Amino acid sequence: MSITVTKASNGVVHKDVLEGIISTGKLTPEFEKELFTLAAQENPGSAAKDRSYSPYSNFRVGAALIAKSGNIYLGGNVENASYGATRCAEQTAFQKAISEGERRFLAVGVATDTDAFISPCGVCRQFMVEYGKGLLVYNFKPDGTFKKYTLQELLPDSFGPEDLDRPRD
Repeated sequence: MSITVTKASNGVVHKDVLEGIISTGKLTPEFEKELFTLAAQENPGSAAKDRSYSPYSNFRVGAALIAKSGNIYLGGNVENASYGATRCAEQTAFQKAISEGERRFLAVGVATDTDAFISPCGVCRQFMVEYGKGLLVYNFKPDGTFKKYTLQELLPDSFGPEDLDRPRD
């Protein structure tokens, strides 16, 4: 299975594969490789990491986000000279998806150029928890090896939308 990614369309998960992910809560090994390809591999201009704008840190990050609809959204980190206006790759992918009406997500793959398992920062974790603690998070090394977590494992005891409904004294 291969997903074609263009600047106008980030791709769609094949219906059979999507049904399998939804029913099992897991990605197949083949689709884990596809997620890595979307986030990291050098596909001139089509991998999320290739879309990074990181002239200050030179630390490229790519994220590939799978929505429950089957749509895939790619994001690269976008730096800014004012630093505080910088956006992480995960936030970029989520903001693209959310602005297109998505609210439910299955998995996100995050990749960098370093030979380490780089995990989403605290701000990204808090940003993502808004959309579900069961989200699968893949941290990829350049060789395709990965660590996989649920967002709940990365951000235990998090504050989320459900906490806003708690009784107050």
